[in-house]
Amino acid sequence: MAKGYWVSVYPAISDPERLTAYDKLAGPAVQAGGGHVLSRIPSRGGRVVAHEAGITQRVVLIEFDSFEQAVAAYESEAYQKALVALPDGFERDFRIIEGID
Repeated sequence: MAKGYWVSVYPAISDPERLTAYDKLAGPAVQAGGGHVLSRIPSRGGRVVAHEAGITQRVVLIEFDSFEQAVAAYESEAYQKALVALPDGFERDFRIIEGID
């Protein structure tokens, strides 16, 4: 079965500190949904080199055991509460994608 992934790219964040409330709710919701954070750049000290139209702002990659599990985690009550905590003043490109077996 192919894994599922959440891919979040934040092209614009006016105040990164305001994401704290979202992060405090989203982390446990992701874990409860079976997700494993593979990368969180740059806020966790990781390195990034951007090419082409790439950006160097926050990028988050989370792995789930299946695409269905990734969708269910997003739709969960716990994660929906986290979404409410997202502050104004940021732009996010969020996708759920299916991996290749």
